[in-house]
Amino acid sequence: MDFDTRKELKLKANEVRRGVVEAVHSAKSGHPGGSLSVADTLTYLYFKEMNIDPKEPKKEDRDRLVLSKGHTCPALYSVLSLRGYFPREELLKLRKVGAMLQGHPDMKGTPGVDMSSGSLGQGISTACGMALGAKLKGADHRIYTVLGDGEIQEGQVWEAAMFAAAKKLDNLCAVVDNNGLQIDGRVTEVNDPEPITDKFAAFGWHVISIDGHNFDEIEKAFNEARATKGKPTVIIQKTIKGKGVSFMEDQASWHGAAPNDEQFAQAMSDLDAIEESINKEAK
Repeated sequence: MDFDTRKELKLKANEVRRGVVEAVHSAKSGHPGGSLSVADTLTYLYFKEMNIDPKEPKKEDRDRLVLSKGHTCPALYSVLSLRGYFPREELLKLRKVGAMLQGHPDMKGTPGVDMSSGSLGQGISTACGMALGAKLKGADHRIYTVLGDGEIQEGQVWEAAMFAAAKKLDNLCAVVDNNGLQIDGRVTEVNDPEPITDKFAAFGWHVISIDGHNFDEIEKAFNEARATKGKPTVIIQKTIKGKGVSFMEDQASWHGAAPNDEQFAQAMSDLDAIEESINKEAK
């Protein structure tokens, strides 16, 4: 990836994080931690990887994304607004009665949302159905799904993993956001899913491990996934929960909590500093 593209993606991802914090602060509830950890991947998907068109959100040949960890929809909403699916102002109405953007993705009410999700473990099953449907129709669009590492404690995830491999769904790419934390604490202490890579490999998947905050590694991984034939691909990305906001980073307490006004100001200051740092980077 060239310097200018990398810089542009970093700036967009930082803007996505700003939208996450603004939305959750406005709503006084939500899930900022996991939204911030997955912001880079969603930015790459919607600005570089996926075949999409905000002017035609339902076009038949589009690539599709299922946010299996649906509670981190503030990141998805922020990306979709930045990509032009709806006005940025909608973020400040998050979780408000009658507003477009609710606490979990709603495909009937939000342009750009391909599947309603939020009940953990079910999104990847839906993604499998979409991928199989595309195969049966002879369509060449791709299906992406994003799971949390706490989410993969759900048994349904592994039923879907087995199904995807059995049906050779090489048009399916899953991302496991391995930030190491869930609502009750460390994932390894609550119900340890490790070794994640070995488990997916044993279920017949092509497995890639990356730093989920490194755009060069993200690009390489999605290119490799696209080139893999005969089996589904999973990208296990190591990330930091709360990435970009100093007091939220690697803190389980920010899984589902909103910043107060003082914390909001600090978060905005942190993101301003990151933006300044990105703009100062030399080639």
